[in-house]
Amino acid sequence: MGITKTAGFSDDVNYFASLLKALGHPARLAIVEHLLQKKQCICGELVLELPLSQPTVSQHLSELKKVGLIQGTIEGKTVCYCLNPTIMNQLSNLFQRLTEGIIDSENNCC
Repeated sequence: MGITKTAGFSDDVNYFASLLKALGHPARLAIVEHLLQKKQCICGELVLELPLSQPTVSQHLSELKKVGLIQGTIEGKTVCYCLNPTIMNQLSNLFQRLTEGIIDSENNCC
């Protein structure tokens, strides 16, 4: 696989691309959806919710944390995760901007 060229794009475009790339895996999207439903920090229950092993879930959590989508707190040997509301609001605003210009279904563009 080749190197992704990002130099010609704005910092905002590259930033949102990294967030969307992290969400591009079904397991990660399922993790985010689960955290949205729970509306609280969760610890070990993600492994019970997903058809994946604990190390695989940990790897996906690590990728989401790396881009800032989730936050974690350590309590002894347990790490609890929740969504980062600032980043989630940024994503919401991005999708709102992207969908503002959608052509009305009566004005078929093609």
